[in-house]
Amino acid sequence: MSAFKKIFNSRAEKDGSFFMRMHSILGFKPKELSHYEKAFTHRSLGLKKEDGNPLNYERLEFLGDAMLGSVIAAHLFDEVQGGNEGYLTKMRSKVVSRKHLNELGKDLNLIRYVKANIPIENFGANIHGNLFEALVGAIYLDRGYSYCEKFIQKRVIEPYVDIEKLEGRIISYKSVLIEWCQKEKKTFKFDTFEDTGQDLVKHFGVKLLIDGEVSAKARATSKKKAEEIASKRAFYAFQREIEAK
Repeated sequence: MSAFKKIFNSRAEKDGSFFMRMHSILGFKPKELSHYEKAFTHRSLGLKKEDGNPLNYERLEFLGDAMLGSVIAAHLFDEVQGGNEGYLTKMRSKVVSRKHLNELGKDLNLIRYVKANIPIENFGANIHGNLFEALVGAIYLDRGYSYCEKFIQKRVIEPYVDIEKLEGRIISYKSVLIEWCQKEKKTFKFDTFEDTGQDLVKHFGVKLLIDGEVSAKARATSKKKAEEIASKRAFYAFQREIEAK
């Protein structure tokens, strides 16, 4: 028996029937279960296929991302007849933003199926969205585009895609804040530094200075995330001024 099969046989024993759980999430019966098994295989296991290529979910992420973008784009094209290219692109970006994909992965509790050689608590927040994309990629390989479309319609579009709400959703507080500072000729600077403290996982601290004064602080597991959190806090501090422009 291959290492790959042993791993997922042990999962079935621990969590019950993997097939039945996938059936419940998908809303249809998987044909080739190995695609879905791969969608939850982390690279830390170091598994490889017979040809020597890595066996994990990372390539499925790429495929799933493309499928999501395609289905969401078609939906917006049909639903928003007056939307130009720029508007449709912006709306699609909101639906498939990393934050939203992470929420989708969390809602389905996909992380419970992951097999890895590192503790779950050491994963970054993006693991949830990565798994969701990988699952969509697995659906495409298993059942084709039409089943991908049905799944995305059921799990993404119907419960979450509200055009009016999406129009008001901010994708990046950092971008909004920088744009406002530039328009108002205000100086801004992100003072970012490593801040490990007592944590097992490396953290970064950030101070956001506007016109030389600290407007917000934040701490997160990546510089990008810390800067975004600080920007969000600063946005709400200056919201009246920003939205008045």
